[in-house]
Amino acid sequence: MEGWIAVTVSGLVTVSLLKPSGQVLTSTESLCRLRGRVALADIAFTGGGNIVVATADGSSASPVQFYKVCVSVVNEKCRIDTEILPSLFMRCTTDLNRRDRLPAITHLKFLARDMSEQVLLCASSQTSSVVECWSLRKEGLPVNNIFQQLSPAVGDKQPTILKWRILSATNDLDRVSAVALPKLPISLTNTDLKVASDTQFYPGLGLALAFHDGSVHIVHRLSLQTMAIFYSSAAPRSVDEPAIKRPRTTGPAIHFKAMQLSWTSLALVGIDNHGRLSMLRISPSMGHSLDAGLALRHLLFLLEYCMVTGYDWWDILLHVQPSMVQSLVEKLHEEYTRQKAELQQVLSTRILAMKASLCKLSPCAVTRVCEYHAKLFLIAASSTLKSLLRPHVLNTPDKSPGDRLTEVCAKITDVDIDKVMINLKTEEFVLDMNTLQALQQLLQWVGDFVLYLLASLPNQGSPLRPGHSFLRDGASLGALRELMVVIRIWGLLKPSCLPVYTATSDTQDSMSLLFRLLTKLWICCRDEGPTSEPDEALVDECCLLPSQLLIPSLDWLPVSDGLVSRLQPKQPLRLHFGKPPALPGSATSLQLDGLIRAPGQPKMDHLRRLHLGAYPTEACKACTRCGCVTMLKSPNKTTAVKQWEQRWIKNCLCGGLWWRMPLSYP
Repeated sequence: MEGWIAVTVSGLVTVSLLKPSGQVLTSTESLCRLRGRVALADIAFTGGGNIVVATADGSSASPVQFYKVCVSVVNEKCRIDTEILPSLFMRCTTDLNRRDRLPAITHLKFLARDMSEQVLLCASSQTSSVVECWSLRKEGLPVNNIFQQLSPAVGDKQPTILKWRILSATNDLDRVSAVALPKLPISLTNTDLKVASDTQFYPGLGLALAFHDGSVHIVHRLSLQTMAIFYSSAAPRSVDEPAIKRPRTTGPAIHFKAMQLSWTSLALVGIDNHGRLSMLRISPSMGHSLDAGLALRHLLFLLEYCMVTGYDWWDILLHVQPSMVQSLVEKLHEEYTRQKAELQQVLSTRILAMKASLCKLSPCAVTRVCEYHAKLFLIAASSTLKSLLRPHVLNTPDKSPGDRLTEVCAKITDVDIDKVMINLKTEEFVLDMNTLQALQQLLQWVGDFVLYLLASLPNQGSPLRPGHSFLRDGASLGALRELMVVIRIWGLLKPSCLPVYTATSDTQDSMSLLFRLLTKLWICCRDEGPTSEPDEALVDECCLLPSQLLIPSLDWLPVSDGLVSRLQPKQPLRLHFGKPPALPGSATSLQLDGLIRAPGQPKMDHLRRLHLGAYPTEACKACTRCGCVTMLKSPNKTTAVKQWEQRWIKNCLCGGLWWRMPLSYP
C-alpha cells in the first residue's frame, strides 16, 4: 500500500496508509517501552517487507538504537508492531582519548534503502569528525561442552545471535556538514561492473562527504578510503582536474548543508550555506587516466542499467562527448537486439528516447533526433488508435481487433487499400462520430507524414534530411500502412475526420495513391526478406507527387538548446531560478531546413498537433529534454482525446519532465 512513516522527537513512530478508495489509515505507537529523545533517525526495508528504524539521541555517549517495525492492516485498521534489535556504541566513544572530543552524533544513515544491515555513523565536535561504517552480522554462539553432552542436538545446530561489527572507520577529519549516499546496489558495483574492477575507481562505489572547509570527498562506501577530493574556490575548477588543496581563508567558508547523488553517482547536487544550488560533475574515472575504449564501455554499461531499471540517465549525458555518440548509439542497439523479443517490446520506446537524448549531444545527428521523436510519436499514436477498436461480440477468445489488423495487413500485400479493407471485420471499427472528429489532428499527422516520406524517397541519399531512416524501417512503414487502412474505414463513417490533402485534380483519390506507393516501399524492406532497393518506377512515381499533392512542411522539434550540451566543454555555468538561460547559440549546430525557428514563427502543440500561433495565448508546458511543447489544459473533452493526453501527464513522449512556460517565452 502507498503510505509514509515518521519518527517523532519523543520516540513515537507514526504510519499513514492510503487505501485505493482514498481513505487514510493512521496509527501511532511507541518504538519501545522506555521512550527517549530522538534527534536523528533513518529507515531501511527488509526483504520480508518490514521496516527497520535507526535512532540516536544526538549524544555519542548514548547507544544507537535499532527497531523492526511491522505494519499490517487488521479489520480495516492500521496496526504497528515493534521489536527491539541489537544496538551499538560508536567505536570512537570507547576510546578514552577521543571520548570527550566527539560529543555529538551528527549523521545517521543506512547505506542503502533496501539494506538494513549496514549503517553509516558520524560523530563530530566543533572542529572535527569521525565516520564509521557498521554491519549487522549473524554470529555463532559458543556452547559449553557440558550442554553439548546433555543435548547432542544443540551441538549439531549451533545457536546464533545478531551482532553489530565495525567494518571501517576514518581518522580525525574536518567537521562533516553533509552526507550523500549512492543509489546503485553494492552487488552491482562489486560484481557486474567490470570497469570498476579494472580501475578500482568509480563513483557508484563511494559516498560523498562535505566538510565545513568547502571540500567534498568521495570515499569508498565500505572501506571509507578517499577516492577523490573536490575543493571549492572563487574560480571553480573542473572535477576531472587533479585537485590541489587550497589554502584556508579567513571567515566562514562556503560549504554544502545538504547533498544528493544522482542515480548512477556521476553527478552531485547540493545546497550550500548561502542558499545556492550547485551541481558537480563526477568523472567516471574519478580524475584518473582511462582508456577511451574502457570509458566507452563504462558509459554503455550505465546506459544499459538505466534502460532496464527505468532510472533517468541525464547524469550519464554529462560525460558523453560528441565523438562518442555514434559508437554509443550503435553498441546500445546491438545490446538491445540481443535481448528476448518480449524484453525488446518492453524497452522499445525507452531505447528510442535514450538514442534521441544521445544524438542531441552531437550537432551531426540533429536529424536523427527528429526521427527518433517521430518514431516515438508513431508508436504512441498507433497503440492509442488501435486500442479504441472493440470486438463486435464481447468475451470472444479470438485475437483483439488491433492484433487482427496487424495480421491481415502483414499477410495481404495488395497495393489496393480497398482490397485490404475487405478482409477486416469493419463492424469492429465503428466509433462515435464525435470521437472520430476529435481524432482528426492525429489522423492528419499520419497522412502528412506518409506523404512527406514518399516525397523524400527520391532524395534518400541525403541522411541530413529528417525521415531518412524511415525509408528502410519496415516496422514503421508497416505501422503507417495499418493506420492508413484504419483511417480509410473511419472515413466511410465520418468523411470529415479524413486527412486533408491539397490536390491538383478533383477526381484524384489521394489516400489510395499514397497507400499504393507506401505498400511498394514497405515490400522492399519488410522483415520477411532481405532489404531491396526501390525500383525506378516507384522512385519516378514519388518524383511526381509534388505535382499531384501539396507536400506539407512538418513541424519538427527545434534544435537542441538544453543545458546538457552546453556542459560538454566542462566550463562552469551560472543560472538563476525563474529566468531562462541566456546562453549563446551553438556555433556548430547545422542550419538545416525545417529545424531552425525564426522569431515570430507559428508554434505547434507537438502532442495534440494543433497550431498555437506565433504568440500563444494559452498556458503551455515544455519538455526539459527534447523541447516538445503542449498546452496545459485540453481544448477537447472527448474520452478518446483524454486517453491520449493522460499518457503525457507526468512525462513527455521522450520520458523528460515538464516545465511551465511563461506566455512571453520565445
